[in-house]
Amino acid sequence: MSAFETAVGRYLAAWNAPDADTLAKAVADAWTEDGTYTDPLMDVRGHEQLVAGITAAQRQFPGYEFKLTGTVDGHHDVARFTWDLVSSTDGSSPAAGFDVITLSETGRIISVHGFLDRIPGA
Repeated sequence: MSAFETAVGRYLAAWNAPDADTLAKAVADAWTEDGTYTDPLMDVRGHEQLVAGITAAQRQFPGYEFKLTGTVDGHHDVARFTWDLVSSTDGSSPAAGFDVITLSETGRIISVHGFLDRIPGA
């Protein structure tokens, strides 16, 4: 598994964390201390804000899970990948997009730039 695939796996583990303690640990494992996440709906920095932003998204979509679609593509310290937000009960997917991540030398995420291809109500 490449460093990019490992980083994306940790990233998705954070977004799919089942409880607050697991989420806090997953964010700390995935991001640097001052790591960022930016998409059209959220712009946060640092572990505390990352946890709050992910928690808000989980509350908006209970019972949904972020799933990698396709393969992770990367070079140098940057990778991109696509994802779907999928219901665990009926398989519906109200949201999809792609993210671009920049990694530190240790393989943790410095920044995420998210792009939403499909969102509810759009």
